[in-house]
Amino acid sequence: MRISVAGCRMSLGALLNGLLVSIIAALLWKHSKLSEHATMLEEELHMTQQSQEISQAQIDYHLVLQALQEHGTRMVCTGKMHTDRICRFDNLCYSSEAEDFVFFHSNSSVMLPNLGSRRFQPALLDLSSVEDHNTQYFNFLELPAAALKFMPKPVFVPDVTLIFNRFNPDNLMHVFHDDLLPAFYTMKQYLDLDDEARLVFMEGWGEGPHFDLYQFLSTKQPLLKDQLKNFGKLMCFTKSYIGLTKMTTWYQYGFVQPQGPKANILVSGNEIRQFAKAFMEKMNITRVEKADKNGGNLEYDKESERMDEYIVLFSRSTTRLILNEAELIMALAQEFQMRVVTVSLEEQSFPSLIQVISGASMLISMHGAQLVSSLFLPRGAVVVELFPFAVNPEQYTPYKTLTSLPGMDLHYISWRNTKEENTVIHPDRSWEQGGIVHLEKEEQERILASKDVPRHLCCRNPEWLFRIYQDTLVDIQSFLEVLKEGINSKSNLKKGKAASTVHPGRVREAQCQTYIQNSNEAKLTVSWQIPWNLKYLKVREVKYEVWIQEQGENTYMPYILPQQNYTFSENIKPFTTYLVWVRCIFNKNLLGPFADVLMCKT
Repeated sequence: MRISVAGCRMSLGALLNGLLVSIIAALLWKHSKLSEHATMLEEELHMTQQSQEISQAQIDYHLVLQALQEHGTRMVCTGKMHTDRICRFDNLCYSSEAEDFVFFHSNSSVMLPNLGSRRFQPALLDLSSVEDHNTQYFNFLELPAAALKFMPKPVFVPDVTLIFNRFNPDNLMHVFHDDLLPAFYTMKQYLDLDDEARLVFMEGWGEGPHFDLYQFLSTKQPLLKDQLKNFGKLMCFTKSYIGLTKMTTWYQYGFVQPQGPKANILVSGNEIRQFAKAFMEKMNITRVEKADKNGGNLEYDKESERMDEYIVLFSRSTTRLILNEAELIMALAQEFQMRVVTVSLEEQSFPSLIQVISGASMLISMHGAQLVSSLFLPRGAVVVELFPFAVNPEQYTPYKTLTSLPGMDLHYISWRNTKEENTVIHPDRSWEQGGIVHLEKEEQERILASKDVPRHLCCRNPEWLFRIYQDTLVDIQSFLEVLKEGINSKSNLKKGKAASTVHPGRVREAQCQTYIQNSNEAKLTVSWQIPWNLKYLKVREVKYEVWIQEQGENTYMPYILPQQNYTFSENIKPFTTYLVWVRCIFNKNLLGPFADVLMCKT
């Protein structure tokens, strides 16, 4: 009996010891789990903090992570081709290790358009506004959302982002033409791309000398590709737009054919000037129009107005020098009785430079990227572009094209140095600044003997670089003659209000009647009513264009008519069906849409 009691005591002790061990083990396990959870929470908080360093916006990390895991990435694009496509993504991620964008697939993912393998022919879209350039193509890799379990924890960017490539941020012409203007109007296209949107540059360049200009597009600091790795190995953009509009560009740089204006320019001076106005507001620059002076009194002293006018001359300090700049300034001041102000990109901030240019009557410069600043000139100003020896102004026209856009209201004049003795060459410089000593001797001699740079493709033609980086002694007499002739032609232009740019609507109630005269002759009468917007417009001239095509034939007969009904007999055959289109024309060149095609049977 005693043995039994002792045994029970031993069993009870063992039970208590086991229970105590179990409790301690449970406590240790719970402590371990709590520590692990704390570590995970600390990591998530750290990542959330990193995300919030990018933006002040609050983000629920668990919620957005769950959304990515469950719904994956979503994409909806506009545009039919990669050259005109812009895409919006929800939860598009970027692997800084692989340097690839990643589309995570789930059952809820959306991919419109779903192109399949055609997405790689050659790309989903262009990251730059420079059309169809193979260094600017955008695509992404695809992974199942389940792969997120095995990947680095994502860092989420809560900002709405606009992701694109700057084409050449070292060159002011490229900065405005290829980046700023397209980005500005891309942001206008989508309401959530406002001043709080984040710009992300994926081309891999450093900041460049004009980085501060990009900062005028948004209140937030732009991000460079190299900076993304600082935020984590996997960075996910909660809402992003990829690509830029190409509708604002007016020039092509000669990748396929020699450089020149784009074949189909879709932008006018009106849009350029709206951009310039908005940009000047960002720089706290106000332009005082002449009509605003003296309280808007139209009878203010003409002499006072004359004193307010001045000429701006771009001064360069390293290449493409005007060797007799002081003499040129004195000649301009004497000839036009105006102040001549010099500006320099090397020595002035861009806002201070634009403050001066925005009030100038004339802007003079050697050919170069700085001339893109002419988009800030007031209406009626003159742009004078100087070209070194052997460089033909007709072959290099980005600024002539800009100033000639309808609505820019600028007058363009070019001057070319035709005297070889007035040029200073620099064959010993590096190739990118026009040096040619690295070339074969025969090629050097050919370039030196050439009097005209032949048309060429972009981008490293040694003869073009050699000639454009020359310094020039401006022949004052020939320069002033060209200038006066150009200004006189400007003065002779008919002054008055700009012609209406409102296009006509469709003609209304278009109808046809047919008459058979005999077995060989027939008549076709077509009539219509004027477009409904015509009665609200003051239009100098209205005509109508009529196309008539025999059904089944490839050719058509076009007519321009002053009246709203007309009977056609020439080439009209009996027992034949004709297709007829009618549209209105304002002021000789403003075309309306065709009305619905008429089916007219004789």
